[in-house]
Amino acid sequence: MTLSDDELRRYKPSLAKFELPATLEQVRNKVVCQDIFTVLPHLPDQSVDLMFADPPYNLTKNFNYRKFKKTSTDEYAQWLDSWLAKTVRLLKPTASVYLCGDWRCSASIHRVGEKNFTAQNRITWEREKGRGAKSNWKNCSEDIWFFTVSDDYYFNVDEVMLKKQVIAPYTDHNGAPKDWSESDNGRFRLTHPSNLWTDLTVPYWSMPENTNHPTQKPEKLLAKIILASSREGDLVFDPFNGSGTTIVVARKLGRDYLGVEIDETYCCLARKRLEMAAVDSSIQGYVDGVFWERNTLSKQKKSNHKGTKAQRS
Repeated sequence: MTLSDDELRRYKPSLAKFELPATLEQVRNKVVCQDIFTVLPHLPDQSVDLMFADPPYNLTKNFNYRKFKKTSTDEYAQWLDSWLAKTVRLLKPTASVYLCGDWRCSASIHRVGEKNFTAQNRITWEREKGRGAKSNWKNCSEDIWFFTVSDDYYFNVDEVMLKKQVIAPYTDHNGAPKDWSESDNGRFRLTHPSNLWTDLTVPYWSMPENTNHPTQKPEKLLAKIILASSREGDLVFDPFNGSGTTIVVARKLGRDYLGVEIDETYCCLARKRLEMAAVDSSIQGYVDGVFWERNTLSKQKKSNHKGTKAQRS
């Protein structure tokens, strides 16, 4: 997905900027083109139900015309805390927080996150992409730390069940399926999600959601988090919005959103994706209210919306 010059000019006027304290209604469903440190003081208190943050990792990397430089572990932790601590007042007492990182910065995220929140879990997801290495293990996974503001938080596991093909179709003594069901497109069971996610892939060039953002997360990943940790109508906040995956998925799933991004081109890309989401709310790999394994597209297409649902294990 790209932007033409005409689209860039069309979307620019719709980008928000706040230089005075804003109300919830003023920030709701906005794409803010502004430095996170500049805008944070103007956002309303206790307005956010779910925050998903995918900040620059501790790597030297170019983001359009801006470069983030690798620093020491301590310096990276200080940088994380410099903005994360300022988000605390924006969060409701029942809010959840998800912070992304790789193996280099995961320890810093845990340490800084626990200064401000309660750590609940660490998700590791397989990117299924990455360069091979001759003198090290291939790097093909990333972490997402799950924090909450308090012990009173929302989590709906029923919304994020994983539909898996049954390899060993066990039956009970009467020959009936045990924790699985059979349909026209195969044998499946619904399983509870774990903190190891292997059903994802980074957005490839052939996927409709793909943009030129160098660290774009898949919509399926955000769908899992948004469905598990927010309700319809809740406000989902992304302080490093990039090309807009978080807020696009929030819109597709009936949530309100607020995205902050310093790069104008990425903000306009997000606006274009939001416009497209109003027409097509599909999320690749999420069909019939469940998440499917990779390489099951043909079976997803055959899935009958009114058919028998697999039993949950």
